[in-house]
Amino acid sequence: MNENKLMQQINAVFSIFMVLFYLGAGIFLMFYFKNTLVDRAVLIISGSVFIFYGLYRAYSTYIKIVKAFFNHDDDDI
Repeated sequence: MNENKLMQQINAVFSIFMVLFYLGAGIFLMFYFKNTLVDRAVLIISGSVFIFYGLYRAYSTYIKIVKAFFNHDDDDI
């Protein structure tokens, strides 16, 4: 296995944690963050942006994982 393939796999695994972070931050802002200094509408908007970006990131991470782990090129031999 070459170093480029290994770096793609490490990047794909790191992307999973980033997806969990964005989804978790969005859920936290929308449902659990209780602060009187920030308007509730701002929390809903920013939380939904985090969730939608997390979903986009999940889709791109899925594509990246398929390419990094399950794509068998003849170049790896």
